[in-house]
Amino acid sequence: MNDTAASRMACLKARPDLLAQTLRGIEKEGLRVDARGKLALTAHPAGLGSALTNEHVTTDYSEALLELITGTHARVEPLLAELEDTHRFVYSVLNGEYIWNQSMPATLPPEADIPIAWYGTSNTGMLKHVYRRGLAERYGKAMQCIAGLHYNFSLPDALWDELEPGPIAAQERRSRGYIALIRNFTRYSWLLMYLFGAAPAVSRDFMGDNGHALQSLDAHTLYLPHATSLRMSDLGYQNKAQSQLKLCYNDLGTFLGRLYGAVTQPWPDYQAIGTHRDGQWIQLNTNVLQIENEYYSSIRPKRTTGRCERPVTALAERGVQYVEVRCLDIDPQQPVGIAAETARFMDAFLLFCAASDSPYFSQNGYCQRSADNFSMVVKEGRRPGLLLDRDGAGIGVAEWGHQLLDQIAPYAALYDHALGGDAYARAVQAQRAKLDDPDQTPSAQLLAGLRDSGLSFHDYSLQLSKRHADTLRATPLPADVAAAYADAARQSHAEQARLEQSDDIDFDTYVARFQAALKAPAQP
Repeated sequence: MNDTAASRMACLKARPDLLAQTLRGIEKEGLRVDARGKLALTAHPAGLGSALTNEHVTTDYSEALLELITGTHARVEPLLAELEDTHRFVYSVLNGEYIWNQSMPATLPPEADIPIAWYGTSNTGMLKHVYRRGLAERYGKAMQCIAGLHYNFSLPDALWDELEPGPIAAQERRSRGYIALIRNFTRYSWLLMYLFGAAPAVSRDFMGDNGHALQSLDAHTLYLPHATSLRMSDLGYQNKAQSQLKLCYNDLGTFLGRLYGAVTQPWPDYQAIGTHRDGQWIQLNTNVLQIENEYYSSIRPKRTTGRCERPVTALAERGVQYVEVRCLDIDPQQPVGIAAETARFMDAFLLFCAASDSPYFSQNGYCQRSADNFSMVVKEGRRPGLLLDRDGAGIGVAEWGHQLLDQIAPYAALYDHALGGDAYARAVQAQRAKLDDPDQTPSAQLLAGLRDSGLSFHDYSLQLSKRHADTLRATPLPADVAAAYADAARQSHAEQARLEQSDDIDFDTYVARFQAALKAPAQP
């Protein structure tokens, strides 16, 4: 530990009250499927509320792709309790359908029949819908049905004052701190994929006639023998336009400048598609990115936005508020898709990234070495003898992993000191077994489950999803909690109706104003 990290560690030890104010939240995706495990072609259930305005349950790309959203919590226990309650609420509404508790999709219909999420006729709702039409044009619908779990994390502003002392404004201090966290996350996130990647296999039908290097596990299942997460590999979002985006995390201004360029610069292939077909909108524009959220990354700097406010503008004006970790697979063994142990490890890992020294990346801000390590682990992280590249020298996954756990453990101890108990220390210690024995990783456990059961990926995943549904339904929500969810659903329908009735401009004008609201960030 260098002098900077040691000084920050001393500050954190002295302020457990601030560490106790760490906030975390979850957004968990999951496809609705029928009793056979096929993608549900039904509309988003009315009993779940409006997908546009319900803050607890919405949809992502497809009408069938649920997204369950928690509030932010100062402890892991209430965070997962809320996520569990939301799952129970969803199951109280679903009729003969299940939440597919896997990142890789269920059996999908032909592309044309995959329903794009619908948010009503308001301009706000239509913007979300047309954006998704654009994703279908650019990437195909099937790839958009891959699901994940996003982990949102923030430290209190007063803690950034302790970590980054000096005569700079609080907003600048906080943004610098989060960007430094992201740089370290980029360096070390391969470890998360090794420890928690849970998507080494996929149904053969999902790949269709697309070329791939996957192997056959059985007649209906494809896999890579040492993969941890096909979801995070180039199997997913292969796209030439995005591949040229090497967004810099050395400073917020440069990052925003490049992101602004991507949402304003036309791309020839998208210009060839155009924005309309047969008089209907098919994408919002022909730029590299239609909107900022189209940029696919394993972590994002985030800031809560107002209605129609652009993320680039919000971040430029008010700075980074929290980070959104996007690389976690759904844990198929957990009814809500994530274990408490995983959440605690994430907290300790992210605090380690925030407090450790984080030198700038070379090569104009992009660290190809880190990207290559990440890619290597998602495709062959459990391969015996695999070497990663640390500062130009080869190092084994287990050796480097244990060294990182040694560095993360003191930050877990800080959380235990702040919150009581030893759950954080145990969460970090539990990961060592996976480094010592790759067969203990979730990805290896999934493959072992497939082989031992003799079931295909589809049938095995459906069996697990139904078992989780039974577990969640076995304990109904308390009456007051159920009533609160139902009331929120009703209010969301009323709010959607209000938005639809309040529109006073046509959609073409609304899109033009949305584009015009994007402000170029100041040059760093």
